[in-house]
Amino acid sequence: MEATRTAAALRQAVMFLRQHQDQDGAWRSDLYAVFKDGSALTPLVLLALQHAYDVDPDLPDVLPTLQRGYRFLARWSQPDGTLGLKEDQLEYPVYTAALTLEVFSHATAQEMKPLRQGWVRYLLQRQLTEANGWKPEDDHYGGWGYCRLIPYKPEPGKFAPAHTESNLSATLFALQGLAQAEALDTATARKALVFIRRMQNWGSEVPSHVRDGGFRFVPGDPVRNKAGLANPPLSTSSASSQPAGPGFPSYGSMTADGYRALALCHKVQATDPQLQDDARLRAAADWLLRHFQAAEHPGAYIPDHASNRNAVYYYYASSLARAFAEHRLVLPGQRHWAHELAQALLNQQKPDGRWENPLELVRENEPLVATAQAVIALALCHKNLQVRR
Repeated sequence: MEATRTAAALRQAVMFLRQHQDQDGAWRSDLYAVFKDGSALTPLVLLALQHAYDVDPDLPDVLPTLQRGYRFLARWSQPDGTLGLKEDQLEYPVYTAALTLEVFSHATAQEMKPLRQGWVRYLLQRQLTEANGWKPEDDHYGGWGYCRLIPYKPEPGKFAPAHTESNLSATLFALQGLAQAEALDTATARKALVFIRRMQNWGSEVPSHVRDGGFRFVPGDPVRNKAGLANPPLSTSSASSQPAGPGFPSYGSMTADGYRALALCHKVQATDPQLQDDARLRAAADWLLRHFQAAEHPGAYIPDHASNRNAVYYYYASSLARAFAEHRLVLPGQRHWAHELAQALLNQQKPDGRWENPLELVRENEPLVATAQAVIALALCHKNLQVRR
């Protein structure tokens, strides 16, 4: 019965997404200018449709919808294997490149696979490494970020383009795209791990009150780290004890991302001791299991940030479902992650098949964003529920 409900919900959602595809194959927002050119939303929606197709190949008209979307993304690929893009043309260059790689790696996109190499080069150019002036001791070394330009390290006292810094979300997407295209090598993974490990609340350098194995988004930013900056609790246990400094609490979306990023790097070369993070992986998995919530985004949010706790809910649901499904995480007791998450998503779906977040902080109030993320999560739930029957 439950699998029947999720299948019906997926069909409704797919119909909503199909109805909002433009004639040129793209998806565009009516709300946000940064989503007007189709480069950001199109690969995300295509990925969602692929997940839905994987669990129900009989979905009406999905294959033609996918093919139109593929042709839209292919318009930037040149005959010589390069991309016909200006350096700053894309609003979200890493997301677009990474998602396009994942989309072009799907079984329904066989004819697009030769186009992946240009996107691989594009992504690798944007990793914050020695090639762009970054050193391992730099806080942002090894990751990817939101900069529209190639993220060269700014010289002291010089202007830095916006969003030059790395963040964990873009880093995961880049790694996922490269891995799907079979282009994630040991050298790239080793550099990425430097940043990923810095984002984990793990190890003696992390204040003890936030040292729980979870992850945060970016170094040293009390605004962009969604849970905020938390002061240590007052301690009276010892007259000689010194309070720890403030720290950035872990939260659900980034811990799911961090866990998946660690696992991707770990998989590249399991025999490389520099890529072995078994203890870190276990700590991140334990965090996800301890804090699992299907209907609310978990994390130790400070009071000033609590009103936006669920602003990243659908992003969280998607990454959480991928973490549990792809790595076979199991909740303790008789709880089942796919059942709980599917119920939460079904309860939030609108009559026309869409999902929409009332909170605007990360633009999930755009139905195409929320619906695409929800479809990815629900498709993975549906697949898992089918296996259980």
